[in-house]
Amino acid sequence: MAGLAESGSNPDVDLLYDINGLAEDAPHWLNRIVEFVGEYGLLLAMVLLIVWCWWGVRRRPGGAEEAASSVAALVWAPLAAAVAVLVNVPIRGFVERPRPFRDHQGLEVLVSGKTDYSFVSDHATLTMAMAVGLFVAHRRFGLVGIGMALLEGFCRVYMGVHYPTDVIGGFALGTAVALLLSPVASMLLTPVLRAVDRSPRMGRLVRSRSARADDLEGFARGARPEVAAEERDLAA
Repeated sequence: MAGLAESGSNPDVDLLYDINGLAEDAPHWLNRIVEFVGEYGLLLAMVLLIVWCWWGVRRRPGGAEEAASSVAALVWAPLAAAVAVLVNVPIRGFVERPRPFRDHQGLEVLVSGKTDYSFVSDHATLTMAMAVGLFVAHRRFGLVGIGMALLEGFCRVYMGVHYPTDVIGGFALGTAVALLLSPVASMLLTPVLRAVDRSPRMGRLVRSRSARADDLEGFARGARPEVAAEERDLAA
């Protein structure tokens, strides 16, 4: 397994050189931006995207059950990323694939100090798991997240720290964990979020005050015709 993609005569290595070769011709300032974005920026942006989605979901009227289910799906997104990275630990130890710059000369490596194994990419795994988890909760935000995950994968190859198949493997792992465990996560997390919603102090984490007010107003409007019908029946 350790010899995976060590030959420079296969498409994986050829694509690595093609993408990483862009860094050789790029200005220094652009490489520094890609380095930050690929190492930290997109991970932070993904977390902020989830928070943004949560802020909108909790303000949306629709009842306690719908709110608890929606927020539970959002909570699962970062949890899925954590589970996927844990699953990757034995995978890396089994495959034992060295970083590409250890086996191939002439790469423009933008990040130093990478001594662990290459397959699969943790960054690609994290971002895609969060993106797919977000997609389950909210389609539009999820599509933005998937786009960000794809950009993360490109950056990791551009930086010279991963083969393209490391990134593809990370995408597959993150997607599988987020989708396959989503029903179980929803079953476990939704009751917890229902309980949080009922809490006087923490309930706003699930539904904002305005959403609660809208739900109560809608309930009152729906109850008025029923009360009027009962009064007519009694009068008759």
